[in-house]
Amino acid sequence: MKKKKNSLYPPDWIKMARKDWQRLNIMLREGDAEGAGYFLQQSLEKYLKAFLLQQGWALKKIHNLYTLLEDAVKYQPVLESFRELCEHVSGYYLTERYPELTPSELTCEDIKKDLKEAEKFIRMLFPEE
Repeated sequence: MKKKKNSLYPPDWIKMARKDWQRLNIMLREGDAEGAGYFLQQSLEKYLKAFLLQQGWALKKIHNLYTLLEDAVKYQPVLESFRELCEHVSGYYLTERYPELTPSELTCEDIKKDLKEAEKFIRMLFPEE
């Protein structure tokens, strides 16, 4: 099987980020906080990668929002104000992907609170969104 390469075209990443955003809303409606958190993380990751690709950044296969934000701040220092959001939401990736010894205490209300800040972050990256 031929190995596929990831697109370096920012609009492709934005399209996928929007799709993940739609999925997180479906998960919220279903009451699946972990699933919603996972898709929130995925959406922000793709928005960040789209932003970075627009700046000429070399695509990296990483999922950590904190690390991606480190690179984004080099191009737009005001993004530093979203560090806490990125650190917090990065944890949602792990909550959904790996088994924990104790059940997650994440709630849909937690995700809804993060959505407000995430929307501001996305608009900072892409004002037209």
